[in-house]
Amino acid sequence: MTELKKSELTQFKNRLEEDLASIRRLTEATQADRKPVELDQTTQGRLSRMDAMQVQEMALEQERRREVEVHKIEAALGRIKDGEFGYCVTCGEDIEKKRLNFDPATPRCLACAQG
Repeated sequence: MTELKKSELTQFKNRLEEDLASIRRLTEATQADRKPVELDQTTQGRLSRMDAMQVQEMALEQERRREVEVHKIEAALGRIKDGEFGYCVTCGEDIEKKRLNFDPATPRCLACAQG
């Protein structure tokens, strides 16, 4: 791949920043789903509480996955800032452009990701 053009780097940076903003909006929008479930039997039945607890657990897992993605995106933005974007963090070789187009936050080349 050699060196990325400045316009390509800008496109990747913009896409990463848009993805980050989207994740943060989702985190804010789903905040209520992650709140503790009230276990007061006078306000809701047992099955309703079980459903609410299941919704809460799914929301917590989704948030955990979003946090992992945020860390990946922030790391990729850091690599852009440091001039290391597009290079595998494991072996230092170029990351295939097709792979970066699919997921610009990817930190490894295909060989290192599979190994």
